[in-house]
Amino acid sequence: MTASLPLIALVGRPNVGKSTLFNRLTGTRDALVADLPGLTRDRQYGYAQFDNKHFMVVDTGGLMPESADALAVLAEEQAQIALEEADHVLFLVDAHKGRLGADETIARHLRKLKKPVTLVVNKAEGQTRADAAADFYALGYGEPVAISAEHGDGVHALLSAVLKDVPENTAPVVEEDGTIRVAIIGRPNVGKSTLINRLFGQERVLAADQPGTTRDSIAVPFEYDGRKFTLIDTAGIRRRSKVYEVIEKFSIVKTLQAIERAHVVIAMVDAQNDIGEQDARLMGLVAQRGRALMLAVNKWDGLDSGMRETVRYQVSLKMPFLDYAPLHFISARHGSGLGELMQDVQACYEATMREMPTPELTRALEKAVEGNPPPAVLGRRIKLRYAHQGGNNPPVIVVHGNQTDKLPAHYKRYLANQFREMFRLKGVPLGLVFKTGDNPFKDKKNELTPRQQKKKQRLMARVKKRGK
Repeated sequence: MTASLPLIALVGRPNVGKSTLFNRLTGTRDALVADLPGLTRDRQYGYAQFDNKHFMVVDTGGLMPESADALAVLAEEQAQIALEEADHVLFLVDAHKGRLGADETIARHLRKLKKPVTLVVNKAEGQTRADAAADFYALGYGEPVAISAEHGDGVHALLSAVLKDVPENTAPVVEEDGTIRVAIIGRPNVGKSTLINRLFGQERVLAADQPGTTRDSIAVPFEYDGRKFTLIDTAGIRRRSKVYEVIEKFSIVKTLQAIERAHVVIAMVDAQNDIGEQDARLMGLVAQRGRALMLAVNKWDGLDSGMRETVRYQVSLKMPFLDYAPLHFISARHGSGLGELMQDVQACYEATMREMPTPELTRALEKAVEGNPPPAVLGRRIKLRYAHQGGNNPPVIVVHGNQTDKLPAHYKRYLANQFREMFRLKGVPLGLVFKTGDNPFKDKKNELTPRQQKKKQRLMARVKKRGK
């Protein structure tokens, strides 16, 4: 097992652009962004990559040191948790408003943490780097880095400096000795530990009828049907505004690290409770990292077909991006449905590790194009020529052609579904990369033959004669 991904925390006053920077670093729109102070209350986690270096980012609510507002106090508690988890802190300030008293208070607080801090002057578009940073040297963090999170100016230089000591390819690599690593995630008290105990055949991990029993990620090796597995029991993630205890502060980061190390992730929900926003967010992170995913609805004992349809409807409504994930109704306590669950775990593992030869991928591409050709753009038909595999866990397919940047989203989904069906990629969020090859005749002058030159001269003579 490799080292965990580094975690970078974004902190600062309200409305300095933390969420905008979070979205830019993660390449998502997960963090709400508006010109309103205090919009972010909870911690928001995401994965990011820069120059082949992988890391995690956590967005926090704006720090308002002098505020007595209850929500502001809660946001500050959440930010404090993020600071304790972080390996590096980005302290954001506003170039438009200049250095304020709250910035100085936050600077003093961060100094006590004795963690690496980079001072980031945001909203510096239209200003020279020296002008934007001049007012903030007094905060005592050396030379500030001026950026525009909204436009991306200076972000490359910022990440180069912050990640200079992080080696490339730092995404954790799971062992490839045939052992299938399975992370089990979900809210507290959905039955994660009970499931592991049932599969293991004894009380291997602590299980109790109260939320929060598991405090850390626990790896349990065992064999099932002749295959080696490692089950990772994670701490239940409750809604972030409910995380008060110091002992629970690191549960979210450890769960994200367990996801990163896994081949397959089983997301458990309680059949007696609605699928919530926190469930959807967590499964979205699993999909973002490209991990094979299965959804297990636990405690379904006695549920009739109507209630099962309700659960299916909730899954399709709240998590439409998980249409590829197998859905299982189980009872961890009584063992119902666990055989089918473990069969799909193996099928998902084989799918995420599958090797797909280039000739077979190209034939699959040709068959998909023959059945549904790409649309024409400005009268020119998009041509997709061949495909090859770009990686596994998750599987990535690289498609080459012309004008691939103009392929509509619905056609890309069609291709992904065709590849998934043809190669039996069960439970896998397939990644497609499209590349347009350079025109070999671009910038090349067409050389005329002697006969063509004589014909051109005759035509030009006729044109001149008609002009007279």
